[in-house]
Amino acid sequence: MAQSRRSPAGSVFGSLVLIAVIIAGGAAAFAYTGGWFSPQRLTPDKFVDAFTPPTGRPLGHRRNHAKGICFTGVFEANGAGSALSYAEVFTRGQYPALGRFNLGTPDPNAADATVRVRGMGLQISTPDGQEWRSAMINPPVFPVSTPQAFYELLLASASKDPDAMKTFGAAHPEFAPFGAWATSGPWTGNYAEERYNGLNSFVFTDSSGAEHTVRWSLLPAAQPVSVPPDELAKRGPNFLDQEITERVRGGPQHWTMVVTVANPGDPSADPSKAWPQDRRTVEVGTLTVQQIEPERDGPCRDINFDPTVLPSGMRTSDDPFPAARSSVYAKSYDLRTAEAKDYPRTAAEAKP
Repeated sequence: MAQSRRSPAGSVFGSLVLIAVIIAGGAAAFAYTGGWFSPQRLTPDKFVDAFTPPTGRPLGHRRNHAKGICFTGVFEANGAGSALSYAEVFTRGQYPALGRFNLGTPDPNAADATVRVRGMGLQISTPDGQEWRSAMINPPVFPVSTPQAFYELLLASASKDPDAMKTFGAAHPEFAPFGAWATSGPWTGNYAEERYNGLNSFVFTDSSGAEHTVRWSLLPAAQPVSVPPDELAKRGPNFLDQEITERVRGGPQHWTMVVTVANPGDPSADPSKAWPQDRRTVEVGTLTVQQIEPERDGPCRDINFDPTVLPSGMRTSDDPFPAARSSVYAKSYDLRTAEAKDYPRTAAEAKP
């Protein structure tokens, strides 16, 4: 795609309102709060505040990806991942999986058809007591290349200046691929047909001590079917939760986990850049979703899908976003647990 100053101003920015909504939701999980910038400029508090929707703070809910539903199942490793990492999760066998399908919005009452970004939080546990947590979304690339650019994007998407997003796009041409996906990419009618991408880079260490820079994705077994957004709007405000509940009631749903291995020189710190399609890929196992439960009393309610929670054999790379997300997730967790009375459990045995 052309990277000139005019390229974002075409079809990509023909739907600036849609883009602003997408950014305020789906991208918000990736705010940076690490040590690159002074506390006066970027803090977890500032990012959390920036995610507040026009409807007000989502008390008792996650500050982003606020609308979601829990699932439980298993991850069955096929053993192939052991060539990349000595983590037990890749040893052939089955491991408990806990997760959350979600929408990239800070509004827990948003209508499903209005939210472009869909996500999956996933936790896989192994008998050695370790956990692998991951937060994945359906875009093929991240909107921007640096944490500072992301913060600027949040400000632009919330600005009342009608030219704010156009100005941002002209200054950040790397935004164009994400914008093109957001405005013209296909929509599906359910969570089961989505491909969920881990857009950040991590480092796997194998049993010989060799390191491999990787990204991963979950590819659906269900065949994706494109559905126009206006048709989705006719299905009601909560059709995604309803559909996945009924679908899983009829039978488990499956995704193949594929790990992509970078070549030397591939951009590991920039999630806005996709790696070439000819990179080595390894199918490491299958995620099977066996049961769906509403979040209010579900097992995913109090889980932070912190991407820095990794088993031995995996570590973060030079990509700054996972550490950033960890900081913001922690702040979001503190807020929503303190506001539990605003999102009360319904199970009689549950603690307040």
